Amino acid sequence: MQSIILASKSPRRQELIRNITDDFEVIVSEADERLPDGISPEASPVYLAQVKARAVAAQHPDRLIIGADTVVILDGCVLGKPKDKDDAIRMLRTLSGKTHTVITGCCIIKAGRERAFGERTQVTFYPLSDGEIEAYIATGEPFDKAGSYGIQGKGSLFVSGIEGDFFNVMGLPVARLNRELRDFLSD
Repeated sequence: MQSIILASKSPRRQELIRNITDDFEVIVSEADERLPDGISPEASPVYLAQVKARAVAAQHPDRLIIGADTVVILDGCVLGKPKDKDDAIRMLRTLSGKTHTVITGCCIIKAGRERAFGERTQVTFYPLSDGEIEAYIATGEPFDKAGSYGIQGKGSLFVSGIEGDFFNVMGLPVARLNRELRDFLSD
């Protein structure tokens, strides 16, 4: 596999892409990540992955670029990264005892060719007590994560079930991305 540019500052994505290749560098997109009016929550991560990848591809047109974005959706609402402690508490209370959807959008670009897709995973939480939520908030873990939890860390203690790709919830659907890359490069 050829050298890749990962258009993401996420340390989790950088860790996960190593399952595909060690031959990559990170160039963070400076693109405007505001969503257009009327875009559905389900379409937003693919749109943002495209925005990030296209911005980096414009400066490196001959390189293979991967952009990604992850959202947590519950009842048609996107739960992004929490603004503060109160926002994190609100999100975790909202997720308590419910099943939510995590969608990671990915975009692969090289030499004017583009392929984009979204991978979805269903995650179910146990009912959470206020004490559990407060203890988790105190770890500092929720503050840079969509939905205010990290499934790979102490947030795993909240998960009663998962349907789909575990790594997708961390921010990169490794198995599918590997297959999409292979197909993209063989076309």
